[in-house]
Amino acid sequence: MGHESLVTIMNFRFYTNAISQASRTAASVIFTMGLVLIGLGFMIYLLPKFFATLAAVVFFAMGAGCGIIATKIFLTQKKIERLNSDDSEGYRRNVQIRT
Repeated sequence: MGHESLVTIMNFRFYTNAISQASRTAASVIFTMGLVLIGLGFMIYLLPKFFATLAAVVFFAMGAGCGIIATKIFLTQKKIERLNSDDSEGYRRNVQIRT
């Protein structure tokens, strides 16, 4: 009888407390995100003009930023092409090779 009680006392736990904590954390993050999305949806429903204006401002700013970056790239490329075409051996100016 002592041998049988030893077997019932030993149980293998593959489901640890760390897994339980990770599950609870994931569930709370998902629940919080759900509440945030519901809140945003409700706010967009109540204030559609405000959010449309906000989206327009964001898109305008991003478009202006892209235009500025593209202009800088074009001007830099133009400057590089001008330097290469005007003086093909400009990098050798003031260089003397002595043997």
